Amino acid sequence: MTAESTKQAGTPSLSESMRARFAREVAKYPAEQKQSAVMACLAIVQQELGHVSIENEKAVADYLGMPVIAVHEVTTFYNMYNQHPVGRYKLNVCTNLPCQLRDGSKALKHLEHKLGIAMGETTADGLFTLQQSECLGACADSPVMLVNDRAMCSFMSNDKLDQLVDGLRAEAAASSSSAGTK
Repeated sequence: MTAESTKQAGTPSLSESMRARFAREVAKYPAEQKQSAVMACLAIVQQELGHVSIENEKAVADYLGMPVIAVHEVTTFYNMYNQHPVGRYKLNVCTNLPCQLRDGSKALKHLEHKLGIAMGETTADGLFTLQQSECLGACADSPVMLVNDRAMCSFMSNDKLDQLVDGLRAEAAASSSSAGTK
């Protein structure tokens, strides 16, 4: 085996659709700056696979010609990248100091109690993953949280947290029952 074929054998495979999407992202940058597409490539992996594993980080690093640790630093710095499988609903509660002063930690504790899990865990039914977030940029609206990295929820009292969780559970149950009737 040549050094190149050994490298290829040890590299996790990327689907053809991921490679095509990576190529479109890399094309946006000068050839010598293709590493600039790292965030977009990680987002593509997560969209297709649900999370970014260590093996996926290696594949992205190999594709972009950058050190694996540099990709890992990006994956671990931003909480939008899931490093493990997560529930259907990922709840990120801001616990940065300004939010802590306005009940962000209390909101996280309330959700831990309501969901029966600790921060960083996923419920047994796979519906909810609870995480803390460093800063969501809405200190004046605290406590704040982000649902599935998309929907910002502000002024989250215990009642509003309960309504949110109960509503998401109902939504999941409705989509499960409608999927079963099709």
